[in-house]
Order: sequence, then C-alpha cells, then structure tokens
Amino acid sequence: MKIAMIGTGYVGLVSGVCFSDFGHDVICVDKDAGKIERLQGGEVPIYEPGLDVLMAKNVAAGRLGFTTDLAAALSGVQAVFIAVGTPTRRGDGYADLTYVMAAAEEVARVADPGVVIVTKSTVPVGTNRKVAEVVAQANPDLDFEVASNPEFLREGAAIDDFMRPDRVVVGVQSDRAGDVMSEIYRPLFLREFPIVVTDLESAEMIKYAANAFLATKITFINEIASLCERVGADIKQVSRGMGLDGRIGNKFLHAGPGYGGSCFPKDTKALARIGQEHAAPMRITEAVIEVNEEMKRRMTEKLRDLCDGSFNGKRVAVLGVTFKPNTDDMRDAPSLTIVPALVGGGAEVRVCDPQGRHEGEKLLPGVSWHADAYDAAQDADLLVILTEWNEFRALDLSQIASSMRQARMADLRNVYAAVDVERAGFTAYDAVGRKGFGTT
Repeated sequence: MKIAMIGTGYVGLVSGVCFSDFGHDVICVDKDAGKIERLQGGEVPIYEPGLDVLMAKNVAAGRLGFTTDLAAALSGVQAVFIAVGTPTRRGDGYADLTYVMAAAEEVARVADPGVVIVTKSTVPVGTNRKVAEVVAQANPDLDFEVASNPEFLREGAAIDDFMRPDRVVVGVQSDRAGDVMSEIYRPLFLREFPIVVTDLESAEMIKYAANAFLATKITFINEIASLCERVGADIKQVSRGMGLDGRIGNKFLHAGPGYGGSCFPKDTKALARIGQEHAAPMRITEAVIEVNEEMKRRMTEKLRDLCDGSFNGKRVAVLGVTFKPNTDDMRDAPSLTIVPALVGGGAEVRVCDPQGRHEGEKLLPGVSWHADAYDAAQDADLLVILTEWNEFRALDLSQIASSMRQARMADLRNVYAAVDVERAGFTAYDAVGRKGFGTT
C-alpha cells in the first residue's frame, strides 16, 4: 500500500519508518526544507535508539522517501496520515489544531479520490469530524474517508512500541476506512497484536484517558513519596508492595521530580480543557497538573537545603536534563524548572547529559556543558541526578566524592542507596521518598 505521512516530527518520522518496514511504500512530507534535506542525506533529526538503522534500511530498499512536495507525494496514495504538532494553546490550555486543519485543507486540494485521511496527531474529541468538514469544504467533489489512529509511543522505546504494541486503536465510521486501516496494520494483525476498532470519538478519548491515567499514577506515587519522607517510610519498598498487586501494577510507580515530555503535560491540560468545555470537569486531572508543577518546585527546595539554604556562590553539577533517558526531548522537563532556579539563585551550574545539549543550550542559558559526570562534578558543592541515564547508574561514587569541594548528593531518581553514598564519602544525601543523611 502507498502511504503518505505529513509531518516528520517524532511521531510522524517513527511511524513512517515503521510503516515502510511493514512493506508499505511511504513518503514523508514536511514543509521544513532543511529537515527534509537532512533526512534525504540519511541524517535523523531526532534521537531515538535504532531509528537511524531502520530508516537507512528502508530507504535503501526503495520503500521510504522524503519530500516537501505534497501534491507529488499524494499521487496514488491510498492513505494519508496527519502527524503534525498539536501544542498547548496559550491562554486556555487547549490543543492548538491550526497545523492539523491546515494539513487537512491542503490534502483536500491534491488527494486522489477514495483516499483515507488518518489523524495520527493527538487531538481533542470531535476533531476528526471537524477534519472531515474542512476537507469537504475545501473540495466538495472529493470522495474520501477519515479515521483516527492515535499513537502510543514511548520516547526511547518507540520502535519496539510500534512493532510490538500493547494495542492499536483505530477509529472509523465506514467499512471502507476500516478495510484500509486493516490492510495497513495487517502485519500486526497476523501476529495477533490487539487491534481495537472504535468510533471516531472513542479513539480520540482513549488517547487522552490513557495518558491522563499514567500521569496520575506518577503524580500519586510522588505525593506518597512526600508523605514517606515525613513518616520515615521508604518509597521504593512502598512502590514494590503496591505494584505487586495485579490490579495496580508496578509501571509508572517510580518516584521522582515530576513528569515532563511531549505528551503528559500537553494531554492532561487538553483533557482538563475538554472537560471544562463540556461541563464535565476533570477534577482528578486538574489536581494532577497542579501537583506535578508543585513537585518540580519542591525538588528545588531539596537542593536549596543541601546548599545550606542558599545557591549563591555554590557550584552545582547536574546529571541529566532531558525529561527521561534515551531521548533528546526536553519539553516540560523538570530541568526547565530546577536549573533556572539554581542559576537565578546565584549558583554556577555544570551540566552533563548524553543527548540533551543540542536542545539544552537554547533552553538553559547560563550553564556550562561537560562531557562526563566526573568532569562536571569536579570541585562541586552538590551533585544532582536529574535524569536516570544508564551511564549515571554505575558511577564511581568514591572518585566523585573525593573530587568535590563539598561531597553532597541530591538523587532525584533514587538511583543509589543512601548506605552506598555514605560509604563512598559523601557527607550529605537526599532522595525522593527515602531517608537521607547529613541534613537538618
């Protein structure tokens, strides 16, 4: 099948590459000529493990291409996926659908009859019907169908998520659209991965409901971690005890500095706004948003306490600034709250992150960047573990402690045990929901 993918951001590029690996002929379209030129040259503009190899393989096989020419791309295409951004709209928290509707209108003008227009972007309930209205208005004579196909890709594990999904959700309103989508996902159907076929509105809602629930789990365990610190409990033991309950599960029960990234912050805000517009307030989701922001600020106070109440004149080494490991994504990362607070308080901040520098240099002014953790920690007064990259999980703590001006650690991902940190020579340690030492 011939497929076009509009948008070569994270979702569009990963989806387009993976569809081509299914055996489909895929052309990825983007208005950013510079990005398309890089892709045509074999350069992947995002960091996602394994994506460069898979892309090169399918380009070499002739199943994958890149262009800025939408009209040429849509010639003979049976399905066109819209995978453009839906950022949070300023002022009201709603998803900005400007790019989605603009893409739909452009598709309407050049698509072949019988095309199925598939929304891959995360969009509020009712958007696909609005897409249909926009297409019909732009080209009343076009024979087309619409479908909703929300993505559930975890950054850092996106290829595996696409190839071996928990489920694929497809929203359609006709058998014809359903048949096209079934053919597109036939390789997964043959391997008996669940394909959930729903109406348009249910498909749209599944995406928001799933992300809001996961964000709620993260925020809940972070609140429990705060209570653990007050009562002397250990959040790792609490999380394990909870997670072994089959009704709860252990995923997303890891305490930390709050969620970030491209999905949870945006989607929880959008869901809250949808609830307000339909007189069905999402009170739990609204509380999750508020508590998550408070958690980031609370982490800053932890660091301040470890710096004797003031950042002024302190040298702080921060390990990891991306919102999670195995990605270069910094959207709504806790570092964007914590690091500016350090800099604003007068600290000299030294940063180390395996993939975060490209975006971080623009987003975190006033910091210095270092190639490895040992260099960043040299003569520092505080070491902060903010993103749990694997290379930060097995540090020579004794070497780091001996190189620091004051051997103090804030382990905001609970990577190390307090006993090991103390044995290595650190004089103060704090974590999230666990007992520290050396602080008052």
